[in-house]
Amino acid sequence: MPLFTRPVRTQGRYSAFIFDCDGTLADSMPLHQQAWIHALAKHGARFDFGWELFMSRAGKTIEQTVTELNAEFGLDMNPALVAADQRSHYDALSPGVLALEEVVAFAREQAAAGFPVSVASGGDAVTVRQTLRTIGVTDLFPIVVTAEEVAHGKPAPDLFLLAARRMGVGPEHCLVFEDSPLGIQAAERAGMGAVLVGRTL
Repeated sequence: MPLFTRPVRTQGRYSAFIFDCDGTLADSMPLHQQAWIHALAKHGARFDFGWELFMSRAGKTIEQTVTELNAEFGLDMNPALVAADQRSHYDALSPGVLALEEVVAFAREQAAAGFPVSVASGGDAVTVRQTLRTIGVTDLFPIVVTAEEVAHGKPAPDLFLLAARRMGVGPEHCLVFEDSPLGIQAAERAGMGAVLVGRTL
């Protein structure tokens, strides 16, 4: 079951809310990990892609993660091919994705109260929008920002700053909901408040 942990930063008045997708709005991270394990094994990786290692890269693009794993483990996997296989396998698993209901309910409450809400994800647009459709929240988020739209992914602040600009709200008035340390760093670098969303395994 998902749970909110203590807010990382709570000072200030927030009038806009930004949500990561995987692991924050959707309980999709275990499925993404399964897809990663499948793709890495197919391309010759023999290290254990356990939860801690997986979550340490959460928020980065698949291609960037493969490049970093190559450097860390002395491999020469093709980032584009691994990414294609990871996405294909995740697509097959994705009908089983469920919403993290507490987070979605909070987002709906804020939208109903007239506050702008948006999604900012380090995933690719096709996969992110598919996940949002699967959990039934496409109507809730008119603004969805994904990795292709920025020069630098998390922990850089680019995704969150772009979401804020599209909502027409200053960064200092935004509160970000994230499940990964890299996402929390990105929110703080953007000058925004941040709330860590946890899950029990």
